[in-house]
Amino acid sequence: MKRARSLTSIAAIIMVVICAAAAHADEGADVDGAQAAARAWLAQIDAGHYGQAWNSTSAFFQHAMPAAQFEHSLDIVRKPLGAVTSRKLKSATYTTSLPGAPPGKYVVIQYRTDFAGKRDGVETITPMLDKDGRWRVSGYYIR
Repeated sequence: MKRARSLTSIAAIIMVVICAAAAHADEGADVDGAQAAARAWLAQIDAGHYGQAWNSTSAFFQHAMPAAQFEHSLDIVRKPLGAVTSRKLKSATYTTSLPGAPPGKYVVIQYRTDFAGKRDGVETITPMLDKDGRWRVSGYYIR
């Protein structure tokens, strides 16, 4: 009887480990997808294609900030910094909740970025998994 309980306990532990590994693998794939979306979006920003960048943001972002306001904000904040001379990944953190945002899948990505007019900047970009299953930027901040 003890042996049967031990085998049942071991089987339960193995299932928990397998499920945890599968969830971790899914998060890794999500982080990879979010980072690819962030890189593509940042390339549009770096090229000064702010309208195109807005078009590729999440529905949540577009609802929160009209295109004209987004372009104006980047003209004021991003454009004066000049060209990117270096951008290195600092962190990429998967989460399912963010303050002021609807529940969902998010990856908060930070880059250490040097611009022609500013060294040691930190760009925080937050892609979210949109309703159509594609990763799109839902937030961007430069410090």
